[in-house]
Amino acid sequence: MQPYEERLTAPRSWWAVCVLVGIVCALVALPFGTLPLLGALVAGAAVSAVITSSYGSVRIRVVGGSLVAEEAKLPVTALGEGEILDREAAREWRLHKADPRAFMLLRAYIPTAVRIPVTDPADPTPYLYLSTREPRRLLDAIEAARETSPAA
Repeated sequence: MQPYEERLTAPRSWWAVCVLVGIVCALVALPFGTLPLLGALVAGAAVSAVITSSYGSVRIRVVGGSLVAEEAKLPVTALGEGEILDREAAREWRLHKADPRAFMLLRAYIPTAVRIPVTDPADPTPYLYLSTREPRRLLDAIEAARETSPAA
């Protein structure tokens, strides 16, 4: 069984915004001279790039019989049958269908998602909502891990 791993990276356009933030910071420092202008350009671009990188560094993994998404780690035996959400269904589950007790790892720049019920009666979380660019592959990896896991 191949382990599944996906990084929810930020779109390329966000990196262009990081450059623009640096330019705006440089323009603010323009009246103070060339050296402050260069410092503000580098600092503004670097800080916004770090923020963008950290926001897009979240990973979803299926490894060792567990689904790991950000700080959530659940054995695949505690998960029900997942559902692929297209753009419209994902939007509905992010908005008016959302349960406040659910674990939601969402990224608005990723249009598709999966909704996976949590079947463990000791866990108050009703379901996991995970943004993913490869929903079928994620659900297949969970199913494969469930088949190879010993019954709990």
